[in-house]
Amino acid sequence: MSTLRFLRTFLVVAKSGTFADAADTVSLTQAAVSFQMRALEEQLNRQLFEKQGRVSVLTAAGRALVPQAQALLDQYDRLCTSDLPPEDLSGPVAFGAIVSCMAPLSRGVSRLKARHPRLDVRLSTGRSGFLIEQVVNGQLDAAIVVEPTHKPPSQIRWILMREEPLFVLAPSGAAVSNAQEALSRYPFLRFDRSEYTGRLVDRVIKHMRCNVDEFLELNSMETLVELVRQGVGVTVLPHPAASGWRNDPGLKMLPLPGRLRAIVRHIGMVVRIDHPKPRLIEELQEVCAASEGHG
Repeated sequence: MSTLRFLRTFLVVAKSGTFADAADTVSLTQAAVSFQMRALEEQLNRQLFEKQGRVSVLTAAGRALVPQAQALLDQYDRLCTSDLPPEDLSGPVAFGAIVSCMAPLSRGVSRLKARHPRLDVRLSTGRSGFLIEQVVNGQLDAAIVVEPTHKPPSQIRWILMREEPLFVLAPSGAAVSNAQEALSRYPFLRFDRSEYTGRLVDRVIKHMRCNVDEFLELNSMETLVELVRQGVGVTVLPHPAASGWRNDPGLKMLPLPGRLRAIVRHIGMVVRIDHPKPRLIEELQEVCAASEGHG
């Protein structure tokens, strides 16, 4: 499917004349457009562009490809609008998720494969921004991510799946009864502030006006939780639906005080608006929702 999306971008580049103008039209970065065109040249085994000064222009092979690409895409669009049998979910698909959502995604995909054995599914994980970019570029069909802080690219839509409240996590043996006490007494293990989740945590700390004892900063919820279990310190994290924290004998979950309980992390799915198999996305949402909390 990525080749078709690359061909659509190629036609925009051919019409607009430059990668920069095409990037504005398709709401991608210029680097993303360049990546797609290099990938297309590799797939077709021909040079489509050549440098003339600081501008890339179509080669003879590139000009010859324009009508062929348009005809192919027109035919594909006609296929997508024709009536297909309801069981026609097959072929290669790729989904992604942030690490804390990989377990429910994997369980959901297992259910999806049981329904549609001819699906060839590839799963990958990464940070939210990276996964969103892969959906935009057509490398992923859908991804489960933290809600983007800025308006998402025009090619994708955001589908809210759940809200995750934040908690203070302390070792089970910690002699504390509330979040404020835990943060004041024990070393603080912080989630990476360059990520949205880390900035959300930072917002909580500032609202609580805690003078925390900064110990370390990590970009891994799993590692932070394990360090808490080992008694290294305390942390503040959103509570993933698939976690077993509440029943973990090594952890003590302390709710945030008062109005701060309204601060939540939004988790959802991003998918291209023009995805050719909307039923696939609908079923993916359904099976992932059914898999939440069933670890």
